[in-house]
Amino acid sequence: MGLLDELSALGVNVEEGTKRLMGNSALYEKMMGTFVKMMNDTPVSAEEFDGGDCTELIKKTHTIKGASGNLSISPVYDAYSEIVALLRENKPEQAKEEFEKVLPVQREIIECIEKYK
Repeated sequence: MGLLDELSALGVNVEEGTKRLMGNSALYEKMMGTFVKMMNDTPVSAEEFDGGDCTELIKKTHTIKGASGNLSISPVYDAYSEIVALLRENKPEQAKEEFEKVLPVQREIIECIEKYK
């Protein structure tokens, strides 16, 4: 089983993601590496949801939402879409709950990608 098969098993819409890159699966795999780098460079922690002013947190979570959406990393995209919406509605407690739910899935996807780097 290769990277794309494993990602697909984790809920990533690999077919849609590669379609966005004109069917270039090698480029898609390379972009997955870029996604991991972005996630490592833009870490989000649960403590950030307790801060009060969520301006920076909204920017970070919106960036993750966009990157995961562009690559059709559906479980991450769906969760961060909800997180961004809740933060914009000034509901950081609920956003934190969604964040904590997606963390294990997010870690699993990132570990899968890193395994093939």
